[in-house]
Amino acid sequence: MILSKISYFIGFRAFVPAFRISRFQGHYVNNVHCQCHIVHQQRRSFFSFPKSSRKREYCGRQLVGYTIEQMYDVVSDVENYHKFVPWCKQSIVLTKTPNNLKADLIVGFPPINESYTSHVTLVKPYLVKAECTDGKLFHHLLTLWRFSSGLKREHQSCVVDFQIAFEFRSAFHSHLSNLFFDQVARQMEEAFVQEAGKRYGPASVPPRNLLQNGHAIKS
Repeated sequence: MILSKISYFIGFRAFVPAFRISRFQGHYVNNVHCQCHIVHQQRRSFFSFPKSSRKREYCGRQLVGYTIEQMYDVVSDVENYHKFVPWCKQSIVLTKTPNNLKADLIVGFPPINESYTSHVTLVKPYLVKAECTDGKLFHHLLTLWRFSSGLKREHQSCVVDFQIAFEFRSAFHSHLSNLFFDQVARQMEEAFVQEAGKRYGPASVPPRNLLQNGHAIKS
């Protein structure tokens, strides 16, 4: 068990520098204080984890060149997450109604795969909320997408608010999240906009970050 965790940790440390810094600039939130998160490597013993909360939160707000309906359709398409969401290996919708769906998902980071059941609330075309209360990796996981009007002079645009909040079961995974999770969340944001581009063509306007130091930028 210890050897597997060591190899897992080393693999992630090697993996982190390879991340492409996304043009999206969301904010990593911990203990309610929202601030831009910069990863600082510190020399610590591998077995000496800092005593900190396992709760993590990330929020982002972007102006994108697609309509509310287009972005909602992409984010609510849980059945096809495995085709375009980073690290999603499987996405099977078990039940679905106009307002709710239930899906089994598997997320994978070598050398492990973790499965969980997601309960998704749908408010077309304004909101997609996914909650997980089972699984071995998290005590809870909440993902929230909100879609609102964009530029007045550009119909094909909208504002996308993205938030993910979770609590790891283990201190080990919590420590790893400090190293890489903000970058993973940014890549997730970008993946959905890229998928919109594949489905609906070029964006009408370049994506624009609407958060600055944890506050919304006035347009």
